[in-house]
Order: sequence, then structure tokens, then C-alpha cells
Amino acid sequence: MSVADRSGSRAKAQVARAAGLVMALFVVSRALGLAREMVISHQFGTSGELDAYLAAFRLPDILFQLVAGGALASAFIPTFASYLVRHNENRGWRLASAIVNLVLLLTTALAILAALLAPWLVQAVIAPGFDPERQALTVNLMRTMLLTPIVFGVSGVFMGVLNARQHFLLPALAPIMYNLGIVAGAVFLAPTLGVRGLAWGVVAGALGHLLVQVPGVLRQGFVYTPTLGLRDRGVHEVVRLMLPRVAGLAAVQVNFLVNTILASGLAPGSLSAVNYAWLLMLLPQGVFAQAVATAAFPTFSSQAARGERTEMRSTLSATLRAVLYMALPAAVGLIVLRTPLVQMIFERGAFTDTSTHMVTWALALFALGLPAHSVVEIVVRAFYALHDTKTPVAVGILAMGLNVALSLLLLDAFGRLGWLPLGGLALSNSLATTAEMTILLLILRRRLGGLEGRRLASSMLRFGVAAAVMGAAVGWLLHLLAAAPPWLSSSLGILVGLAIYGGLSLAFRAPEPQAVWGLIRRRRALPRSGSDAADDDQSASA
Repeated sequence: MSVADRSGSRAKAQVARAAGLVMALFVVSRALGLAREMVISHQFGTSGELDAYLAAFRLPDILFQLVAGGALASAFIPTFASYLVRHNENRGWRLASAIVNLVLLLTTALAILAALLAPWLVQAVIAPGFDPERQALTVNLMRTMLLTPIVFGVSGVFMGVLNARQHFLLPALAPIMYNLGIVAGAVFLAPTLGVRGLAWGVVAGALGHLLVQVPGVLRQGFVYTPTLGLRDRGVHEVVRLMLPRVAGLAAVQVNFLVNTILASGLAPGSLSAVNYAWLLMLLPQGVFAQAVATAAFPTFSSQAARGERTEMRSTLSATLRAVLYMALPAAVGLIVLRTPLVQMIFERGAFTDTSTHMVTWALALFALGLPAHSVVEIVVRAFYALHDTKTPVAVGILAMGLNVALSLLLLDAFGRLGWLPLGGLALSNSLATTAEMTILLLILRRRLGGLEGRRLASSMLRFGVAAAVMGAAVGWLLHLLAAAPPWLSSSLGILVGLAIYGGLSLAFRAPEPQAVWGLIRRRRALPRSGSDAADDDQSASA
């Protein structure tokens, strides 16, 4: 095996070990998130009060995402990693201090301004379709939750520091603490404070998200410096990389904002139903796609910093195949099992059968885009590792425009057909994300000189056939279990689906089942297929 192949294998082993840890903790986090939504659905169902909470969450989330969220991480990690590669930790810690200070100042100023303008923003921009009572409630909730971008700003920098140093445990625990805070607010505060208890739970969760990471950052040797670093070249590089990404995230947030505005004019509960469906779609996507992407990003960044394009291409291709192996059956499973799943998880208390109908309709259409969402999670990080934030931003803006146009078009079309209009919002998202994925893959393929396309296409064919057979079998099973309780039909459907998909994967001699098992066990790199073993030095292991 060549030196490049051995280097690539070590990199993929590193990604596999990290992804296994992150994936396990993401499962816990998503399980808690699901428990959180179960508690919320029992208390509020798909009510106008919950609509107000979701609308109020929009602006704090926008501030966090644009100033201290994904944009900052995608710019900070490659820059900080470049200092680590050059063994210049002192400058790295000074960079981290400067970014923390800048983020604190900016988020605090913007949060104060947003709190002052909240009544106008809610009435004119965020929820113009709400009645005055729901608008007033939205303003109150928004002002409470505007504390969270300030806290998340510092927490986001700490997460970037730990991930860049290949430390994933505490950053993966942070979302768990966040969910625990919201669950506590829903259980202990909501019965007396109503939906305001949820807002204070969000604040408590944000504090937990930050505090759980502090010990890890200190153990890594972080030394705080009271500087803004306005003349620091590292700060300039972070800002340079971040600005295009901010534009891309702004496009994403415009999508969410447009959905909020459009849903505010629909029947009460529409925004809540879309949110429940979106979160259910994100459940499997977060377990594998986000976990693998989080673990792979520092490796991509290190390979790019060393100029190892061949190794990066191989690592990226293997990562995409592993993620698609899990994404395709997850999408089919959500579509086929959507009704018993929603009934089992949510249908109790204030969540009625009408709520189930609304959520399942949106879920089926969101699930169509699950593979695309999963691939985009991986691909955009490859661009960031190459210090290219402009390309995914430009493509993201294009996808945003397509999403908005399709949302307006499909809302009207669905209404004319007598379908629930909220489904148009879900379908437009899936179509736009699929277009975004396709364009990004084509550009990255040219940039890296290929993506091992034949192996990727061959894997996709095997996955697609196995997922289709699985879906047909589970659908037939549900027909036989039509009178069974939702928990039984859901559980049996999942077990049968997993058995069929896994069995067909093995029958097709796909290497990805072993790859995913390797991720879970965190013991080895993604394994090679039989043909790869024969090639040995001519191609990297899968």
C-alpha cells in the first residue's frame, strides 16, 4: 500500500472513531429532543400558543446563526487548525480569545436592538398573519429568548476549539444539556407559566450548552486574552471566510422566515405541524449525517491544509457512501411509517388526530429531501476545509430563491387541489435542497478531480433497490396490522425494515454495512470491498 493510501486510511480511521462517539451522543441528544417534543406536544398540541413560541424563536435563532453559529464554526475551525498544524498554539489561543470577545460584543448589541424593535418586527415581518393577542405573546417570548444568542456565541467558539483539537465528547454533550433545559422548562415551568416556561427553558438549555464545554476548553490549555484582535491576521482570515458563509446562512434563515410568514397566514397550528414534521425528519439526519460531518470536518481541514487532495477525495467519497447508506432507508421508512410513528410519539393530550394528519402530510414531503440534506451536510464542510465559503454560499442563495418561489407556487397549487397547503412548504424545501446537493457535488467533483463516481453510483443503486424492497415489505406489513396499536405497528415495521435492508445489503455484497458497524464500534476505518482489496495500492480503502 502506498504512503498516500496509508495516510488516507489513517484519516478515515480517525473520522470513523470520532464519528462513532459523536453519533452515539447524537442519538442520546436526538432522543432527548424527541422526548422534549413529546412533552411539548402533550401540553400544547398544534395550538396557536405554540405557533407564537415558534415564531418568537425565529429572530434569536437568526442572530445566533448569522453571528455565532455555523458561519463562525466553518470559518474558525480551518483557521484555528492551521495554527495547530504549524504548532503555533499561542497564536491559536489569542485568536480564540479575540473571536469570543468580538462575538460577545456583537451578539449583545444586536440582542438589545432586537428587543427594542420586537413589536414592530413581529407585526410587520415575522408573523403578520397572527391576531394581535398572538403577536403580543410572540413579542414577550422573543425578548426572553434573545438572551440565548449571547450565550451560544461563546459556546460556539468553545465547540470549534474542541472539535479542531479532535475532542468531540463535550461538544456532543452540549446539545444534550440544551434539550434537558427545554424539557425542564416544559415539565416544571409550562404547567404554571404556559408557553413562557418553554422560553425560559430555552435560556437554561443555552447556559447548559456553554457550561458543559468550559472544563474541556480549560484542559486543552486555553489562555484568555482581553483583545479584539482587530489587526490580527487570523481574525481577518476568520472574517474573510465567515462573511460569505453568513450570506449563505442568511439565505437559509430567509427560507425559515418565509415559511414562518406564510404559515402564519394559514390555519392555526400549521406552523406547529410543519415544525413537528421538520424535527422528525431531522432526527435521523442528525443521528448520522450531522454526526459524521462534525467528525469529518477537522480531518478534511487538516488534509486540505497539508495539500493532500487525493486523500481528501478518498475520505470524502467514503463518508458520502456511508451517509447515503443510512439516509436512503431512513427516508423510505419515514414515508411508509409516518402515521403510526406520529401517533405513537405525539398523539396524546392536546395533540389530536387532526394534528396527526397535518404532521404526517408534511413529514412525507420533507422526507423526500432527507438524502439531499444529509449529503449537503458533508459536502459543504469539504468546501469550508478548502477555505472556499463562497461557492456553497452562492449555491445556497440560488437554492433559497428556488425554495421561496416553489413555496409560493405550491401553496397555491395545493390549495387548488384541495390538499393541505402546508405540504407545499415541505415539498419546496425537499426540491430546493436536492437541486443544491446536485450543483455542489458537480462543482466539488471538478475541484477535487473526481469523487470516485463509479463506486458512488454503484453504491447508490444497491442502496436504492434495497430501500425500495424494504419500503414495499413494510407497507404490506402495515396493511396486515391495520387494526394494531401504533406502537406495535411502528416497532414491527422498524424491525422488519432493518432486517430486510440489512439482509439485502449483505446479499448485494455492499461494504457499507461493515463501514457503519465500524463507525458504531469506533475500532476501525471504513472497510474495503473485495474489489478494492484486489486493487490494493491503486485505490484507497472504502
